Amino acid sequence: MSKEIHFLVIESKKGNQKAQMNLYDLYCDAMFVISCRYIKNREEVKDAMQEGFLKAFLNLENYKSGTNFSAWLKTIIINTCIDILKKRKLETVSLENYPLEPSNDENWNFNINITKETILETIESLPIKYQLVIKLYLLEGYDHQEISEILNIPIKTSRTQLRRAKLLLKDKLKTKKYGT
Repeated sequence: MSKEIHFLVIESKKGNQKAQMNLYDLYCDAMFVISCRYIKNREEVKDAMQEGFLKAFLNLENYKSGTNFSAWLKTIIINTCIDILKKRKLETVSLENYPLEPSNDENWNFNINITKETILETIESLPIKYQLVIKLYLLEGYDHQEISEILNIPIKTSRTQLRRAKLLLKDKLKTKKYGT
């Protein structure tokens, strides 16, 4: 962590509002982009960011000095977005009792003619429970343990939903004449 950010975090812990505004200014654009991955309505994104930053500033005593502040803040922002989605009656169904098929999460190969934008647009067309798992896994880099904690679902459910999301994504991309 840079000395500037370290100083701003220390001052923010003391309640220095100017330091908090400086931290907000440093991270707001990146956190806005992350929030837009989960929430599509700009007003709700703004609300999620405000709520997320407020949670971060109120919980700065839980931030461990020396760890990546950006990653810590990102986790809070993502969790805030997910909470907003849950308030919309998002239901994640536990698949504990469903038979699991083997999954190879490493095979994310797509046809080279498919653009990143097309893949992201197609992810948006997936059911919300699949969108969340695939975004947390592919875009944010979380593993199944972290995803299960964030979404409050069993690890098996995370794996199964990711596998189903991947299959559905590949099928949808095939129908767009790009193949996989």
